[in-house]
Amino acid sequence: MGTIIFLLTTGPHDRPERLNSLTTSLILGTGAYAPKKILSNQDLEQMIATTDQWITERTGIKTRHIAAEGETTSDMAVCAAREALALAGTSAEELDMIIVGTISADMPLPSCAVLIQAKLGARNAFAFDLSAACAGSLYGMSIADQFIRSGKARRVLVIGAELLSRLIDWSDRNTCILFGDGAGAVVMGPCEDPQRGLLSTHLHTDGSTADLLKIPGGGSLHPQSEEVLANKWHKVAMNGREIYKFAAKVLPLALNEALQANGLQANDVDHVIAHQANARIVETVLERVGIPQEKCWLNLDRYGNTSSASLPISLDEANRAGRLRPGDLIAMMAIGAGMAWGSALLRW
Repeated sequence: MGTIIFLLTTGPHDRPERLNSLTTSLILGTGAYAPKKILSNQDLEQMIATTDQWITERTGIKTRHIAAEGETTSDMAVCAAREALALAGTSAEELDMIIVGTISADMPLPSCAVLIQAKLGARNAFAFDLSAACAGSLYGMSIADQFIRSGKARRVLVIGAELLSRLIDWSDRNTCILFGDGAGAVVMGPCEDPQRGLLSTHLHTDGSTADLLKIPGGGSLHPQSEEVLANKWHKVAMNGREIYKFAAKVLPLALNEALQANGLQANDVDHVIAHQANARIVETVLERVGIPQEKCWLNLDRYGNTSSASLPISLDEANRAGRLRPGDLIAMMAIGAGMAWGSALLRW
């Protein structure tokens, strides 16, 4: 007996018109959100055996934002999304797609993206999470770019949101000093000018390095149990020294890959927007590529490592500060657990 296959598609009124092959994806609006509570290095001195000087010298971090009791990842994401939508002049109902980069969703099931969709009232958008840790926003923008270029979406909301303060061991000074909470968002849409928009993205993964940064408990390998809680396997564990060495090696290669793919040189770059995990990583990468550090928007000192939120928060700050002008070339880079990393070039 033959098999009957049903293909379900959107209706003709819901499907965007197909765009021409020269279409690029442009960032139409940016937004960011950080919780009101600020945790300083001096505050940490009262909690663990550390000092402001020790933290600053090794990381460049001075303060970080911490979510309020009862505040969720989706709450923060919605705040950032509304800022981006307003700047883009786009309503939530105009969105075709919502992508959320996060490893700290409100709950394991359903995705954080569907909760955000409901809170925004974006009833015409399909929504999903992606897990690429600190590279989540860059991965999300790359996916959005493909949907826009193919004509399957005209308005895409990409969010990076992390509530890491509930996933770290506050007795471990090697990790608790690093992370902060926050969210960043961008609205992307088509651009008919091939000289503007997202020129290219370059994504990479090396799963053999998975043990460098992980939360080992709570999944199918180590389901929640008394043993998981006792060993703190439900908290972030990392090898900071090896992550630094890995990032300092692969991120310069990724940035050069993006430049070469577009026939450009390091001195063509006007701005660098980067995920910021550690000031020394950013400094080392820029030095090896040959880009002056003053071209990079740095806010690590005020936010700490906000994982997938770091890149879009930085982009929003630079945008609202008037640093980004039409035609400027922006290089983006990010690296996160996996290890997952990548680069992109954007013509503003």
